[in-house]
This record gives sequence, structure tokens and C-alpha cells, in this order.
Amino acid sequence: MKQRIITGVVAAALFLPIVFYGGFPFLLLTYVLASIGLYELIRMKKLNIFSPYGLLAILFLWVILLPPGVMDDFYYSKVEVCIALLLLILTYTVVTKNRFHFEDAAFAILSAIYVGIGFYFFLETRQAGLVYIFYSLFIIWATDSGAYFIGKAFGKNKLWPEISPNKTVEGSIGGICCAVVVSLFFGFLTDMNATMITLIGMTIVLSIFGQIGDLVQSAYKRHFNVKDSGNILPGHGGILDRFDSLLFVLPLLHYFYLWP
Repeated sequence: MKQRIITGVVAAALFLPIVFYGGFPFLLLTYVLASIGLYELIRMKKLNIFSPYGLLAILFLWVILLPPGVMDDFYYSKVEVCIALLLLILTYTVVTKNRFHFEDAAFAILSAIYVGIGFYFFLETRQAGLVYIFYSLFIIWATDSGAYFIGKAFGKNKLWPEISPNKTVEGSIGGICCAVVVSLFFGFLTDMNATMITLIGMTIVLSIFGQIGDLVQSAYKRHFNVKDSGNILPGHGGILDRFDSLLFVLPLLHYFYLWP
């Protein structure tokens, strides 16, 4: 627990100033976090990120992360570049005579899309305003804390034992309720440009999908038989262990607000 607290304090001291500042430092931070997240996934399947297909997957991820307008003067769009990279990754299955096979290629591509989309909307949300970033973080923290403490005190019915045996239905509902309470305070203290009814409804949906993001992380870790996605954050695991809920919440938050 002591190590977990120290890591959390140090990470927050490094992370929060960059989030507040925004701009290029935030863009660079997002690229670094996303690249580490993709590395963690690729490593789970025992693939090599420092290989031709690994570098193509990283490049695929980096193209997805490009902010709007960056490629306006380029002849091809982001989608067209990603299609070309996808074809190159599939071509590599032939070059290696199927030692790197279709399943590996599909995993690399899907991993880049999964991580890339989540972190792309990290950039988009910061561009829309700090208030949305902190709203997302606060409801995720409230959901996680509420689910843990309420589940520990009152949990009897397992939520999804095949994937995460410690999570309970009572804890899940408690997490949603805690997120709603936090969102009400957030609505009173900030300008979210949303009615309280809208804020409550949005928070319920995001809290549910934040938990789904956490379960998705648990599912593939169980599939690959690993405890944590990585060890870059002592006491917390890897980058994906900390951002699993945000990878689901931030794209959905975009759909609620549809900022340009």
C-alpha cells in the first residue's frame, strides 16, 4: 500500500501539471502513454514490438493519434494511411511464411485501434476543456472507490466471476451511485453546460462503461494469464491498468458532447 501511495503521488505530480498546461507537452505525453500501452498489449501475446510488424503497429497507432488538421496539407487522409499500414502488416504474414500469421496481424491491428482511439479522445477531451478531463477522472475514481468499498462491505452476488471474481453486483451499483453523487457536486461547482438530469444520465452511462472497460482489461489479462499489463507503475501495474476505464469513457463522452 505504501508503494502504491508513493507511486500515485509521484505520477500525479508529473501528470497533472502537463494536463493543466496542455499544448505540445500534453500531446507528447499522450503519445508516450499510448505507445507504452500498445507495447504492454503486444508483449502480453509474446510478440516483439521491436520488429517490422511491431513498428508498423506503432506507426498505425501514431497516425490514429494525429490531432485534427495535422494532415490537411498531406495528399492522403489518416484513414488512407492506416489502410496502407494495415495492408503492409498483412503482407508481412507472407514475407515471414506465416511465422507471423493472420491472428497475430489481427491482434496487432486491433490493439493499435483500441489503444489509439482511447488516447485520441484523451487529446480531444483536453482540447474541449479541462473540465471534461477532470469530470471523467472524478467519475472513474468515484466508481472504482465506491465499487471497492461498497462491494467489500455489502457484496454478496458476483458480477462476472469468470472474468473478475472479486467484483460484485452490489459494488457495481454502489460505484455508479458514488459517481452520480460526485457528478452532482461537479455540476454545482463547474460549468459543464448540461442540465442536472442530463449530467446524471450521462454519468450513469459513463460509470457503467467505465466498469466495462475495466472488465475488458481483466478479460484479456486473464486470457493471457498475466496479473498486470506492465510494471512501469509500482503498486499499480502498467499504463493500461490505470487507463482501462478512460479508454471507454472518453470516446463515449465525445458522443454526448460532439465537440468539433
